[in-house]
Amino acid sequence: MKRLTMALVFLVIGAVGAGGYWYWSKPAGAPAGEQATGKGKGKGKGKGAGGPLFVKATQVVAKPMPVLVEAVGTVEPEHSVQVRAQVSGVLQSVQFKEGDMVKAGQLLFQIDPRTFKAQYDQALAQLARDTAQLENARAQQERLEPLLKREFITRQEYDVAVTSAKSLEATLQADQAAAEQTRIQLEYTRIRAPISGRTGALAVKSGNLVQAAGGGAPLVTINSMDPILVTFSIPERQLEEIRRYRTEGSVRVEIMPDRGGPAAAEGKLVFIDNTVTPQTGTVVLKTRVSNPKEIIWPGQFVNVRIMLTIEPEAIVVPEVAVQPGQQGSFVYLVDAESKVQVRPIKISRQIGEEVVIASGLKAGDRVITEIPQALQPGGTVRVRGAEDGPGGEPRKGKGKGGAKGKPSGDAG
Repeated sequence: MKRLTMALVFLVIGAVGAGGYWYWSKPAGAPAGEQATGKGKGKGKGKGAGGPLFVKATQVVAKPMPVLVEAVGTVEPEHSVQVRAQVSGVLQSVQFKEGDMVKAGQLLFQIDPRTFKAQYDQALAQLARDTAQLENARAQQERLEPLLKREFITRQEYDVAVTSAKSLEATLQADQAAAEQTRIQLEYTRIRAPISGRTGALAVKSGNLVQAAGGGAPLVTINSMDPILVTFSIPERQLEEIRRYRTEGSVRVEIMPDRGGPAAAEGKLVFIDNTVTPQTGTVVLKTRVSNPKEIIWPGQFVNVRIMLTIEPEAIVVPEVAVQPGQQGSFVYLVDAESKVQVRPIKISRQIGEEVVIASGLKAGDRVITEIPQALQPGGTVRVRGAEDGPGGEPRKGKGKGGAKGKPSGDAG
């Protein structure tokens, strides 16, 4: 039994030793299957070794592009009114709902009118009394005038009658003014909308006492919504250019709630401030835009795009082709020999996903829009076209070689 056990131990040790010798003696990097069959030796060429990179590129084009000035603006109503009570009293009713659109002259609030109605009636009664007294004084003056001519009365008696009539005329004028004042006070109990627009939040509900010309919050604020103003600032260095194009009448302003989205409204410049803000070196401008659907809202921040003119032959490339660098922006250019060049550029402006180039490129140049990690200046590339399949490989059945093997330079 001991001999059998010892034999098994020596057998296991021998197997382990043979396996270790085989592992350490095989060529480095060769799969086990190729060691067994002898394959893998002499393989130095394969897919992607030394061949051109496949890249996506596009041509630089010259086309009409607008000359723009962009800024961030704030929407504000052209007219905004804080509605306040002009007489004190109990608020009887509110004739609208918060946030409603109202028209100029529309009844908004009703204050208890009874006190003011009584004062108005009293003023009318005083006016009627003094009117009757004036008529009597004038009649008395007319009766005494012929008697004075016949010398039946003294001059003093006649002068007393004339003075009484003139005094009552002045009293009547004061009564008329008092009656008009109480009428106005009575009218103030009916608070009407001074402008057309959208109402805000109510500060006072029905049943509360409101004070005339109080220093507290207004009853409601009404903002006009159409047309509407957008206020924004530009650097002072751009002021001269904007004023020049504005004189020529070619300035158009677009308002965009989202920077990359479409224009929500369009208008014209209506105001340029007469002072440059010293702290920021900017000038305040305003534009009036039509807003019938109320797409933009007072207090909202929006993007403002001032279109000064159209550049007919602007050099344009896609945004994805422009790369940032320590010395400035650049692009990867594919020359006539399919070699990669690094071309520094100067950017004029960006409009959406397109970049207008001030210098460094010309129409017809090819720039790379997708940058592979292995891309190197001076390297050879192949522009991937419509005839290439995914990965830059020719589709089967097309081109030389038909359905035969793939090109060795595919590293796309």
